[in-house]
Amino acid sequence: MSQLRKIIHVDMDAFYVSVEIRDNPDLAGKPVAVGGKANTRGVLSTCNYKAREYGVRSAMPNSVALRKCPNLVIIPGRMEVYKSISAHLREIFERYTDKIEPLSLDEAYLDVSDCTLFNGSATLIAEDIRKAIFQELNLTASAGIAPIKYLAKVASDLNKPNGQYVIAPKDISLFIKSMPLNKIPGVGKVTFEKLKVNGFETGNDIIAADERFLQLKFGKLGKSLWQKCHGIDNRAVETTRIRKSVGVERTFLHDISDIDELSRYMHEKLIPELKKRANKYLVNRDISKLGVKVKFQDFHQTTKELRHTCYDDDIFSSLLEAALSRGNGKSVRLIGVHIGLGDVAMSEQKQIELELI
Repeated sequence: MSQLRKIIHVDMDAFYVSVEIRDNPDLAGKPVAVGGKANTRGVLSTCNYKAREYGVRSAMPNSVALRKCPNLVIIPGRMEVYKSISAHLREIFERYTDKIEPLSLDEAYLDVSDCTLFNGSATLIAEDIRKAIFQELNLTASAGIAPIKYLAKVASDLNKPNGQYVIAPKDISLFIKSMPLNKIPGVGKVTFEKLKVNGFETGNDIIAADERFLQLKFGKLGKSLWQKCHGIDNRAVETTRIRKSVGVERTFLHDISDIDELSRYMHEKLIPELKKRANKYLVNRDISKLGVKVKFQDFHQTTKELRHTCYDDDIFSSLLEAALSRGNGKSVRLIGVHIGLGDVAMSEQKQIELELI
């Protein structure tokens, strides 16, 4: 069992949409999503719980969302407003601990092991944090409380919206045994289906399996699952997080099948924007790889990468060509380019802070 800590995972409820409804009460009670204009080829950033009743989900294309919910109200996001609110959230968190690990604008891990408020009760601390968020921002948040990191994140999703769930040390084993494996962060739909085909659906299935067999069958995933399902997660709340990559991508208004047109767009629009965006991260770091992402007309996507230490137009062209070949002639709705970032020098690492975007 891991060293026991008191970890809270705080997650705002349908953050972007909740902010928009708060600022425009006429939207209350309606299915609402944030994600650009309704008549564009974009995807939804998030949607409220009313919209989810119709099967609408985050990252869903606008067109698909509107077919599922014709009266869905789609509004463009206001990133500066969300960043401002996120800064206020950080202010609230710092009243309880300085061990804060932001995961995005609207969620974070907090290690409150050393907090003496409420006699050190993480449950009461989480309740007070959520109360402060509601009183000061008129927004709701959910929270998960657990002795180990990943379980706190799992728990924060169990009583949404505007609730919290506690996994006490004595309940860890029983909770994990009945936990579906797709609740574990990082186990997505495809991975879960692969696990189910092999007879693994719950934590108890992993616990009953041999660790070596899981490693041979699933590689690093197998080892990670074995550890997590045995309550092993020694990761501390990290107060600094280092960006590993920088990328730019664009969804086209109309699908494009002409390879030359796609190549011109990549070289004339995306790569210059990538260089501009990546400049500040390359002051103390090197490029470690180049990559190209393509999403086809049927929404299947692929990524091609190559280890390389500098920008190279010819390599980007080759990666694009290789990625497009996987589509067997299908038109393209989105392309993106990205670079990997090398390690930060140890002497400079402490100066790097997470930039919320």
